[in-house]
Amino acid sequence: MVNVMKGVIVECDPAMKQFLIHLDETLALGRKFIIQDLDESHLFISTDIVETLQGKIDDLMDKISFPLHEKEL
Repeated sequence: MVNVMKGVIVECDPAMKQFLIHLDETLALGRKFIIQDLDESHLFISTDIVETLQGKIDDLMDKISFPLHEKEL
């Protein structure tokens, strides 16, 4: 029997991959979304979670970055 699932291949660095695995294991997005761990830089994830995942990653990036402003003289 063949099992077909829709998904998206995500390419990322090892740190981001570990973050995505953490989100998946802790059910931070409400459910598991990683279908297959392909290799050290690729994951196959559910297509219906992509927008939610992108929002979560954007929130993380906002928390760890700071705006660069030119100093006024």
